[in-house]
Amino acid sequence: MIYRMLALNIDGAIIQSNSKISRQTKAAIDYVKSKGVVVTLVTSKPFLYAAKMAKILKVDGYLVTSDGAFVAKEKDQPFYYQRIEEVQAEEMVDILERYECHIRLYHENYSLGNKMKEKKQLLAKMTLELDEPRFYPLTFVDSVYEKLLEQPMAPLKIQAQFYRENDRELAITQIKKMNQSFLIMKGKNNQLEVMNEGVSKAQSLRMLAQFLEIKLEDMVAVGVSENDIEMIQQAGLGVAMGNASHKVREEADWITRSTEEDGVSYMIKEVFRKQLRVQI
Repeated sequence: MIYRMLALNIDGAIIQSNSKISRQTKAAIDYVKSKGVVVTLVTSKPFLYAAKMAKILKVDGYLVTSDGAFVAKEKDQPFYYQRIEEVQAEEMVDILERYECHIRLYHENYSLGNKMKEKKQLLAKMTLELDEPRFYPLTFVDSVYEKLLEQPMAPLKIQAQFYRENDRELAITQIKKMNQSFLIMKGKNNQLEVMNEGVSKAQSLRMLAQFLEIKLEDMVAVGVSENDIEMIQQAGLGVAMGNASHKVREEADWITRSTEEDGVSYMIKEVFRKQLRVQI
């Protein structure tokens, strides 16, 4: 079997617990690129974060970012994007601000969030990514809703983390009453994530593969989280990291080693070492 495309989830697959990429992983990606294979990085995080990782890995192809809501080589020339409309974002944030929660709106250029109240025992549980200013601007305001009235924004996705689970359920009920269909996902620690319906890593990879004239059966997809399952299922070879959840590993065709054991490097050597260079 000749594989022409390799889709790699950055989150939990390439980045190790020390927040670094190992030399073995870098060398393996160089190796698979030398075979003529298209390497695509996939992430739930914003484009500028993925672009930083791509620079480190010397990957110059398309990046599937924000859980599939934004796909591009260059930030200002997107191949595909799906935004929540400005008016809908305002209405949704108005709902969220009725409850005690940390709100974050994601755009490819910046992120907007509300200032967190001094509840130390609760702040310790907040897991929305707070280190992103290293990669792109992050602004905190007293009221996200008031900020949107002054400066409208069409975000790629909206996240919230609630102090109380019941508040999350009440907010979801109200969001579902809005005159629009959204993809609403619950996460651990009372997290909530909202994107336009139909947005996914798998959908963006399907469109990208079609554009590049690559069949899905000629793709290897490597994932670790449950929102990687669809892209693993649709690929010719779906690979789960050794540190992936049981549910993800069950859906994979092949399970590699964990991130800490350089699972991406191991997989590339095992799958691609006998493959001849892809003829374009």
